Parts: sequence; structure tokens; C-alpha cells
Amino acid sequence: MLIRTLLFLLLSPPILADGQQYKIQIRASKIDPKVKSYPTIGFVLQNSSGKPQDIQNACVDTRIASKGRLAIWLMAPNQGLLDRLNSYGIHAIQVHYARQWFSKCCQQRPVSENCRGDMRLEAATGEDHSDEANIPVRDSIKGRSLNFVKYLEKENPEGNWGQFLNPNKTDLIWEKVILTGASHGSTTASRLAKHTKVARVVALCGPRDQYQAWQALPSKTPANRFFGFSHTQDMGWDQFHYQRSWEMLGLHKFGPIVDVDKSSPPYGSTRRLITNFDVKNDANRAHSSVTPGSRSFKGKDGTLMHDPVWKYLYTHPVEKIGEPVPSTKAFKKIKPQKVK
Repeated sequence: MLIRTLLFLLLSPPILADGQQYKIQIRASKIDPKVKSYPTIGFVLQNSSGKPQDIQNACVDTRIASKGRLAIWLMAPNQGLLDRLNSYGIHAIQVHYARQWFSKCCQQRPVSENCRGDMRLEAATGEDHSDEANIPVRDSIKGRSLNFVKYLEKENPEGNWGQFLNPNKTDLIWEKVILTGASHGSTTASRLAKHTKVARVVALCGPRDQYQAWQALPSKTPANRFFGFSHTQDMGWDQFHYQRSWEMLGLHKFGPIVDVDKSSPPYGSTRRLITNFDVKNDANRAHSSVTPGSRSFKGKDGTLMHDPVWKYLYTHPVEKIGEPVPSTKAFKKIKPQKVK
């Protein structure tokens, strides 16, 4: 089903004379009837009650001059974030991908330092990287994103989605893609970006992968294109997971960790942003507070105080970087498990 809705945005960027925001919602199985369910890893097209689980979302605002970037959001739909991306001139899609496997796969004790990273890469690419599952290309992030954009090119020509397809329409132009997600999604986005060169990575409450080693692997996406934002009362911060991943990715080479509530854009052009606003010692709220929503930091008038942060994360020129700082050796505060 194609839904076209005119939406007045929260922000006020330059507006073109004509246009509107288009919102599109469609099941992956409607775009491609050959997609499948993988119940052993919780990756299904519908649940036991018959409720669709493969609904995907896209939106573009043709009133805003396009920046020629496609954001692929990896996590449950967040319309507040997608609206903001559109307000920056960024096309946005949210795809259904394998993410429920985390409590089902790589459950060995101790787990190898490559298991989760390999599983993420299989889910992202459809290539044979893991023995934990067999996900083909059409059911991977890459495959479903490609088919979604091809569908959008036909069904929403006003959105000019074809600019993100290669000449033969056999793949996305990945250097026009922003990979972004929260929590599990931010980690999978980062893992895919190590494998495939993209325009930018925005990791909200992430990335983290416990004791995994992939963060230090050679990267197709230059390190200066990775951006992270987390709350310091999030358990991932308290246990040094985020700091570890950020340093293994090399983000300390582009500036210090900056508290956004005590600073202003462009935050010294750093790649590592934190907040410590009062969440009443609620780690779960802290975890989700760095995405737009009910748990975000709000002013007295209800304004989301981190709007400047999100705009920075998604639009700050990647070539502008902060001054390097020494590693804090945060990665040594978590000792990798060894396989017996």
C-alpha cells in the first residue's frame, strides 16, 4: 500500500515552491514474493498470530532540496527520526532485517570473538560469513534495501529514488548511503560499513558487541565517516562497551568525547558524542533517549533538546575532523573471552 501524506515538519529548513512529504509503507513480501521466514532465528514475515512483521517504511520530502543521500535505518520504525532526516534533505528507508537472532545464535560459552560479527555480516549481505544461519541475498539488508528502492523508483517517481541505483539497477550506489541504527541496529550498521564503503555511519547507543573483534578490522568505510552518540547511564557505557568500540574503530583520532549538553555544534568536529541528562537512574530510558521519542531530553516547552545533535550527526561534513587525542585504552577494560 502506498501512503502519501503531507506533513509539516518540526524544523524549518529552506522549502522549495512545490512538493510534499511522501510516506510509503509496504511489506517486504509484497515487493518480493520470494522472501522467506527463518523461524529458528526469529526472522519471520508474520508472527504466530498472523500479524505482519515485515512491514517496511520509506519517506522523502520533495519540498526540501535533496542532498543525494539515502539513509537506511536499522531498527524498529521511528517516524520522528525519519521526519528529521527528510528535513535535512535526506531520503530514508527502514528495512526488515534479521535482528532477533541475538539471543538465539552465538550462545556458546565462551563465545568466539568473531561469531556475532560474522552473523551480523551474513544478515547484512546475504553472503556466507556465518555457520549460525543461512540468509540469502534477497533476505539480507542489502537485498531488501535494493528491492525496496527499485519499488520506490516505480511507485514514487516524485521522490527520485532512482538516483541511488547503479546504471544497471543491480545494486545501490553505496557511497550515497548513510547506514544508521540504534542499539543492535547501530552495531549491524557499523559492521556492514567495515565491509562496504558507505557515505556515513550514525550509531545511536552503539555500536557494541561485547567481546567481538571486528571493530578493529580494516575498514572499507574510512573511520572519519563513523559518528556515535550515547547516554552515560546506558549500561553499554557503564560497562565500557561503547568506549571500547569507538576506540577500536579509531574515532579518538578525530576528537575527544564531547558532552553535548555542555557544548554547541559543531562539537569540535568530533565523532564521539555523549549526554548525561537526568534519566532518574533508568538505564533503559538512557539507552533509548538518544533517538527522537518519548524518552528524549525535553525542554520545558516539550522541545527535543538534542535536535542540534541529530542534525550534526547526519549532516556534518565528514572531511571536517577534530584534533586527535590519545587512546584511553578503553578496549583493555574488557578482556576478550577465549575459546577453550
